Amino acid sequence: MGKGWCLFFLFWPVAAVASCAMAPFVNWSFPYDNAQAASNLGIRIDGLFYLILIITAIVFIGTQAVLVYALWRSVNNREKRAMHIHGNHKLELIWSIIPGVILLFLSIYQMNIWADFRIKKYFPEAAVKAPLAEVTARQFEWRFRYPAIGKKLQQKPQSDDLYSVNELHVPFGKPVLIQLRSEDVQHSFFLPALRVKQDALPGLQIPVWFEANKTGIYDLVCAELCGWGHYKMKAHVIVESDGEYQKYLKDLTQKQSYDGLGKIASKDSSRESEAAEK
Repeated sequence: MGKGWCLFFLFWPVAAVASCAMAPFVNWSFPYDNAQAASNLGIRIDGLFYLILIITAIVFIGTQAVLVYALWRSVNNREKRAMHIHGNHKLELIWSIIPGVILLFLSIYQMNIWADFRIKKYFPEAAVKAPLAEVTARQFEWRFRYPAIGKKLQQKPQSDDLYSVNELHVPFGKPVLIQLRSEDVQHSFFLPALRVKQDALPGLQIPVWFEANKTGIYDLVCAELCGWGHYKMKAHVIVESDGEYQKYLKDLTQKQSYDGLGKIASKDSSRESEAAEK
């Protein structure tokens, strides 16, 4: 092997490390303009990703350095024949035990994070007692069912429940819980900015909680290939102040309870009252 090939194999790992180092400056990393996660749990998940990235980067750089070194030595030893070695038990033990220890460390390190997100007994008590809404995934839209103002969400729909499609409003700075279900096939409830992701399975009602730490409008997408219209199954989660959230529920209540005659009736009644006063 000539020096040209050796430099060729050196170029690609160097390019990979360089592009990884440049990523934060050109928005190639986490979504939403390289911003911090929009939930406290998401910040912890990002920390776990960065830890894994550091470990894999160290291993990658080390193995590539050894590979290039071995190639470069072979360039300067063209007359010497390569030796055939059956194996080295000590080396095999080392490169089996070290990855095993790293994986064991990661599995223990991430247990608290995933327990807080996945195990219901670790969910915030206030969110469990008063679920915000029921989210139903269906081909190809998201449907949301809120309880009436002042009431709690019930398992079965109630006559005064409030509904919306592809727009979920949540209060800022409070842990909220949604009941996730699917009406037809498998979908996936994915909030990239909040680092929240949970599959929706037919026949199951799955609790999902999160707490947004920033107000704004965030994308809600389906992360499971669910049919021909999968690409357009997109909604928005609007994180707003508690006052704005309560106003949204009141407006939604008025829209759903309006029968098309209410405004006319109110005008007639006001005219009758004015005539009576005269």
